Amino acid sequence: MKIYTIRHSSVNVKPGICYGQTDVDVAESFYEEQKRLSQELAQVSFDAVWSSPLLRCRKLAESLFPNKAIHFDSRLKELNFGDWEMLPWDEIYAQPEGKDWMDNYQILPTKNGESYPEMVARVSAIFNAIKNENAENIAIVAHAGVIRILKSVIENRPISELFENFKPAYASCTVFEINQHD
Repeated sequence: MKIYTIRHSSVNVKPGICYGQTDVDVAESFYEEQKRLSQELAQVSFDAVWSSPLLRCRKLAESLFPNKAIHFDSRLKELNFGDWEMLPWDEIYAQPEGKDWMDNYQILPTKNGESYPEMVARVSAIFNAIKNENAENIAIVAHAGVIRILKSVIENRPISELFENFKPAYASCTVFEINQHD
């Protein structure tokens, strides 16, 4: 089985803003990014398509796979940053609890939001459901955080290693090969 994880396209948000689960729209570059991805994926026949229900993923999934049933699942959403949603990262980091979270993000929850262990649990649950499908090629349209967690789970690598060394670009595709007999 191959899982094609597709990060949503660029968003209509100023750089440096934390948007997590805020339902932001896509940027003007959407059609150009979608066209490039569509060409990249044209030769693949997908058996199933999963997507985060957030608008930036929904739009991309529906435009890439117009003739497929798309499974929209909340477990594929980005981290819930709680009170920090739509604040500048610099402002978050300037707060004592923001700095503390950034130094300990692997264990602490965001302010009135979610922790990475909680996110890892929900993403792992959806991954286990998806990998049990009888499918050869599956597309997942999601967020950078979700794709990092999937890479961590699939490759059995610490998430901390991936935050430094693995940064999925907007409108990019990362492919994982899964041995269903493991």
